[in-house]
Amino acid sequence: MIADIRPYQAFDLPGMYRVCLRTGASGQDATAQYRDPDLLGHVYAGPYPAADPGLSFVAADEQGVLGYVVATADSHTFDAWLETNWWPPLRHRYPLALAVDPGDGTQDRQRVEQIHTVRPPAPDPLYDRYPAHLHIDILPRGQGTGLGRRLMGVLVGALRERGVRGVHLSVGGANPGARAFYLRLGFTELERHDWGSVMVMDLD
Repeated sequence: MIADIRPYQAFDLPGMYRVCLRTGASGQDATAQYRDPDLLGHVYAGPYPAADPGLSFVAADEQGVLGYVVATADSHTFDAWLETNWWPPLRHRYPLALAVDPGDGTQDRQRVEQIHTVRPPAPDPLYDRYPAHLHIDILPRGQGTGLGRRLMGVLVGALRERGVRGVHLSVGGANPGARAFYLRLGFTELERHDWGSVMVMDLD
């Protein structure tokens, strides 16, 4: 069955969180790395449809949600929205005292620290030329089917309808397959770091 792509609906969120977790280790399953299965989704999936559901799209088949792409058209505005609306309740739910290493290899503490320490970045020329950014995740059963290209096509179309100049994303060095995927879509590598790359696409 070919997966259907649809605009995000509120009932999709639990499925998106599951996809985020099962692809959260550089594209591999991160379930064993988290005691709280929602932490990864709180950071990398949940805020986008809350801030702008018009730029969140879900792919689903007969088994449920198997992929999604989420984005913001304006990263500066999105970062400010996070600080005002998204992080405060999460900081209350996950107090910094929880950021303790239990010694079992789980990464909950890292996400808790991130929730408490993340701050809107300083002005960056990257945001001026490529104001949008995105995250895309697809379960193994949807990979290699063209679904990623379809999801990206829907999102890029929506960004262009809004007149967005460009989009950027970060890809970890431990995920060369993702980097190759973005290059095939027309992204270029703008910056390379120890942790990976910043990739960009002009939408003009």
